[in-house]
Amino acid sequence: MSQNDKISEFYDEYVARQRRIGVNLRHQSIFQKVQNVGLKRNHNVLEVGCGIGTFTSLIIPYIDEGSITAMDISPKSIEVAKHDYESSNVNFLAQDATAYDFKGELFDVIILPDVLEHIPIDLHDGLFKKLSSVLTHDGFIFIHIPNPVYLEWCHKNKPEILQVIDQPITTDILVENTYKHGLFIEELKTYPIWVEHNDYQYIVLRKNNYQDFNRIIEYPPSFLDKVKHKLNAWRKK
Repeated sequence: MSQNDKISEFYDEYVARQRRIGVNLRHQSIFQKVQNVGLKRNHNVLEVGCGIGTFTSLIIPYIDEGSITAMDISPKSIEVAKHDYESSNVNFLAQDATAYDFKGELFDVIILPDVLEHIPIDLHDGLFKKLSSVLTHDGFIFIHIPNPVYLEWCHKNKPEILQVIDQPITTDILVENTYKHGLFIEELKTYPIWVEHNDYQYIVLRKNNYQDFNRIIEYPPSFLDKVKHKLNAWRKK
């Protein structure tokens, strides 16, 4: 059995647990943060690793003027998602994002909601090459992962809660597999959800060439600047 088959089989069997848990604080936190970063109602969104559509269910009513492509490697998960969250603005696909042919389709926002740590690291290079190629010029990639330090702690102290692949994704690994594909980290923040000492991270990636550095910020003069200007004008008289 191939590695992909093992992963797919694990998440086929993981469906019952996902259904039992449903939407929780982690999903709500991701939704709020991706909105804060810039998710708009008319965006074309790609969700990688959608599972049974738990997080997708939060963005389906929000993206009422755009569209959602949600994919997962587990056929059973996608079958459940299609049944539970049928909507005209979402297309659920049982596909491996690292190998799927998007046929020229572009996305304004790409979301990886706690999935990157479950994709073998040796596939990250190809994954981000693919994601960069389908990201619009001014779009962004939103990644949510466990804090790698916390995940390392789990490997030592709570291995029973880990999934079939659960790798700590340190920032150096992320940079190595993103920067060479024209992506840079615009924002990275570690914050708490379930434990006090920051158990999760979110990362925002954008394309290196989306900025216009010719646009200068024009600040209004401060009160002190105005006083200095008047004094200088008075001295010249």
